Amino acid sequence: MKKNFGTAALGLLMLLMISSCKKDQRALDMNVSAVSTLLAPANATSLNLEPGGAGLTFKWSAATAADGGLILYEVAFDKASGDFSKPVYRILSDGSGVQTQATIPADTLNKIASLAGVASSSTGAIKWTVMASKATNVQLSQSANTIQVTRPAGFAIPPTTLYLTGTATEAGAADISKSLAFKQITPGVFELYTSLQPGTYQLTDKASSTGTKYYLDDKGIIQQGAGTTTITAAKSAYRIRLNFNVATSSVVGIQSLGLFMSAYNSEIGQLSYMGNSTWENPKIPVTFYQFSWGRDERYKFVLHTSNGVEYLGSSNVNNSAPAGQPASYFYLTPVGNAQWDNTYKFDPSIDTHNAKVDVYFTASAPYSHTATAVN
Repeated sequence: MKKNFGTAALGLLMLLMISSCKKDQRALDMNVSAVSTLLAPANATSLNLEPGGAGLTFKWSAATAADGGLILYEVAFDKASGDFSKPVYRILSDGSGVQTQATIPADTLNKIASLAGVASSSTGAIKWTVMASKATNVQLSQSANTIQVTRPAGFAIPPTTLYLTGTATEAGAADISKSLAFKQITPGVFELYTSLQPGTYQLTDKASSTGTKYYLDDKGIIQQGAGTTTITAAKSAYRIRLNFNVATSSVVGIQSLGLFMSAYNSEIGQLSYMGNSTWENPKIPVTFYQFSWGRDERYKFVLHTSNGVEYLGSSNVNNSAPAGQPASYFYLTPVGNAQWDNTYKFDPSIDTHNAKVDVYFTASAPYSHTATAVN
């Protein structure tokens, strides 16, 4: 009898616990209102976008949630003719989406305007509104403001890779998969050391027929499209720098690359362009300079261009001997013209011998050089 009573009591306790749990359960209320008022920027505001310029703060009235909980906000942008069914861009509000404002950088607004069809160096309209959401319930505001934006020159979404192709290039135009790769210096900025000959060249973001094409117009401004740039001068080495952020280019002729020895304060040899972004001299006579304290072996490089003289050397102002140093010891970086600073040191085996010197402006690796003793 006692056993039956205990079992019944345990069952009753479990029923009470289940009942208590059911009473504590509440249905999740996802009801949320739409944002009723867009506060800033006002409708028809004009905005001149500058690269790296100050951002713009978008503000709106708060939506309300039935349960008083947090609401997530996104600012949505669309073309002037759009209805926000497929916004060109969405961005969370400040505070990871919970504040009733969003501070958006000028560079991001430039990208948004580009996606909305506003061309660079031109003025066009974009629309914005706010989406308020709670869980899966998203409410689009019935209000939308228009902004007139003036975009700067340049590409809001620059390529991340870039190649050179065409009859004027070392790779030719027959096989675009062999196009020459640029080195990306910083986002949107590319550089290539190469040679050009009479013919035409074009830029592409892919070494294939599906790539987006670019060219330089007669003012050196980067344009998107199927146009080409013409070269009429005799074959020569060049450094091509392209800044897609502001659509500018610099195509500089390289007249010579010299080996500068500090103790002599002069160039002791010249390197010749060999193709494939490489300069070489197979045999430069090198004799260290005799000072009272010892023999001096310091050197760097001098690049003579159509824009003037530039120096290339070590990132270290002072260097030790090259033996046992990492590959980075030989990396090339733009330096000043100080006679003794930012130099390398020849290996002792080169003293009173010939040096084979190679300089590599390779797109796939840091710019570097080698200097080895030869007979």
